[in-house]
Amino acid sequence: MSKHSSDDTFRTEQDIHTDFKEKTTYGDYLQLDKLLDSQKRLSGHHDEMLFIIIHQVSELWLKLIIHEIKGVISAIKRSELQASFKMLARVSRTQTQIIQAWDVLSTLTPAEYMEFRSSLGNASGFQSYQYRLVEFVLGYKTPHILKIYEKDPGLHAILKDAYHSPGLYDVSIQALAQAGLAIDEAVVKRDYSETYAPNESVEKAWLKVYQDVDRYWDLYQLGEKLVDIEDWFQQWRFRHMKTVERIIGHKKGTGGSSGVGYLKKVLDHTFFPELWSIRTRL
Repeated sequence: MSKHSSDDTFRTEQDIHTDFKEKTTYGDYLQLDKLLDSQKRLSGHHDEMLFIIIHQVSELWLKLIIHEIKGVISAIKRSELQASFKMLARVSRTQTQIIQAWDVLSTLTPAEYMEFRSSLGNASGFQSYQYRLVEFVLGYKTPHILKIYEKDPGLHAILKDAYHSPGLYDVSIQALAQAGLAIDEAVVKRDYSETYAPNESVEKAWLKVYQDVDRYWDLYQLGEKLVDIEDWFQQWRFRHMKTVERIIGHKKGTGGSSGVGYLKKVLDHTFFPELWSIRTRL
């Protein structure tokens, strides 16, 4: 399109606002001055910009995931399952975005990364407190993780609270019990600071839901939404592991973890075990 025709199009839009001396602009609302000034390369290497932006964008998506899952937990506690389904669907869509971010990061070659890796010091994605919050709200609790955040008392308090609070699967199991399905009392009143372990009564309850879909339609939908989230989460973990392997091989992570070895181990963890085991029994 020529400049002349573009100007003509603009002039026909008489209601477009152009005077923002005393009004909020797009940039003001999104605080773009702060957001776009947050990419501080430590090495000056061209490709470090990619590395920073990918991780910052992923942290923003993690913030949204945490926000939505907290909303889901509250909705399920209020027995508003239909309201929770919209938020759970949004979480799944958001997960596709952070998975695709690994495809962009994988354009970084090993030689390019080695040019600025030393600038990171001991900083590592392993230390992402939002990632830990996602694990906590999904029910995966590991006590040694909290030590990483003792440097910041405020942040440590937030993580400690989430560590001792019921996760998404806990309130889902409580919903099963409220629907009249037999759940062991020890599971309903369990210590939330411990990582959830499979339970026979929970498996039997989910099995009953899946065998009588019409009667337990809302719980059936809830189960499938949880499976969606775990499925996408495992795909994110896998892409993370393969991207790290592609870029640094089997070197130790900058944060001291075994790198690929550690990422392979967490692939074996299941957040909602009974929702997977019942598929064999159906």
